[in-house]
Amino acid sequence: MTRILSMFVFSSVLGLTPTILAQSDPMGIPASQTQPNQPGRVQAPTTSLQDSSGAPNDTIQHMKDKMFVRKAAEGGLGDVQLGKLASEKGASEDVKSFGQKMVDDHTQLNKEMAELADTIGTMLPKKMGKADQTEYEKLNGLSGEDFDKEYIAYMVKDHHEDLREFRIASTSTTDSEVKNVADRGARLIHDHMVMVDKMAHDRGIPMPGHRPKPEVSSGQMPPSAQ
Repeated sequence: MTRILSMFVFSSVLGLTPTILAQSDPMGIPASQTQPNQPGRVQAPTTSLQDSSGAPNDTIQHMKDKMFVRKAAEGGLGDVQLGKLASEKGASEDVKSFGQKMVDDHTQLNKEMAELADTIGTMLPKKMGKADQTEYEKLNGLSGEDFDKEYIAYMVKDHHEDLREFRIASTSTTDSEVKNVADRGARLIHDHMVMVDKMAHDRGIPMPGHRPKPEVSSGQMPPSAQ
């Protein structure tokens, strides 16, 4: 009797098993019938290499190239405006001449930067940066030798920083057009740096602590060694 009763209970449990399994799915669908794309099922979000607009994201290096071009163009605007001021207010002929050279050379370099900006798809600033604007206002209030020394000191600092940035851009970019413009800009800035370092040396104006290595041709010594 006990054995028969046990068999009855066991068969009853087996009969309830499909019902229990069916209820285990919160949607009331047996697990064996659930399909990955069946309506009512939540699908995991898929990853994409595109932004919300559907356009491919820029690579990190391409973004760095754009930042370099924008910053270089902004600095070029400052060099032109400060150069104009030096060509007009400079007390010595070498300062006036250097100021005019800055206007001529950086106006041309700015044109190349504008063409490059169109190629890589970025907008350029329309005015010089805050640091250059502050220096412009400071220089505008000076005259004579005070003007010359302040302008030269600022140009030394400016060209040492710019040369380092142009060289970094040239060696890090994978875009041949960016590299070509960065190389031409670096050579131009290097020539300016040699000139303004000589002017600073002749006037006893201190040099920056960290100076980029100058490109010295054979038979020529850097200004600091003369």
